[in-house]
Amino acid sequence: MATHNTPLTIQTPRGVRLGGVIVAPEADAIRGQACIAHCFACSKDFPATVRLARALAAEGIATLRFDFMGLGDSEGEFRDSTLATYCEDLHSAIEALETYTGRHTNLLIGHSFGGAMAIYVGAQRESLDGIVTIAAPSRPGHVAHLFGDTAEEIRREGSARISIGGRPVEIGHAFIESIEEPTLDVTLETLEQPLLLLHAPGDTVVSVDHARKIFQQAHHPKSFVALHQTDHLLSRPEHTRYVAGLIRAWSANLLD
Repeated sequence: MATHNTPLTIQTPRGVRLGGVIVAPEADAIRGQACIAHCFACSKDFPATVRLARALAAEGIATLRFDFMGLGDSEGEFRDSTLATYCEDLHSAIEALETYTGRHTNLLIGHSFGGAMAIYVGAQRESLDGIVTIAAPSRPGHVAHLFGDTAEEIRREGSARISIGGRPVEIGHAFIESIEEPTLDVTLETLEQPLLLLHAPGDTVVSVDHARKIFQQAHHPKSFVALHQTDHLLSRPEHTRYVAGLIRAWSANLLD
């Protein structure tokens, strides 16, 4: 199915503009609408995010991929990010998508750290029909393992530049503080939408034990699918297509 890209500017309440792209099939082929929260310090143009949005659009699901603050085409400094700014960005992205299309968003999809954000925000947006996580941690603070010994420097100096996946990013003290305590426990108690957990048993970045914990805490309806032979970042295109197909099949009765 042919798809096309439409740029979208997202305005946040704090005045920061975010860059986004809606990937959609022709209007008469749209069966639903989704928003993707990308992995930590990635962007809307991260290969897996691009491929997933394109594959979902080919399945009839118009999909927004966007950059969180300070990443890609978005304004602001990434070092000023906190758990609160991440949630506000995601809320703003969904609202901008719905304003632009005139449709409600069926699915909120989050990859890795974005998966934790999808659960947080999903619990606050009853209009969403379903939440999907891909390789999500059971607590936001899990991402701190990426900082290694630099965490102490960040606390001491206020910020520090580190490399994540070969990409240099500056992490601020406020971000570390914001993720130290929160867990998804209370949020999962209030989450009412159907939840799909996708996780590779061999994930070396976020252990599959995180998916087990989320699944145990979440209420029904909930589903877990083991992504056999995939890696944390869905590096192979065929694996991204496989994930899109799973999401489409699982959400068939949730779409418009």
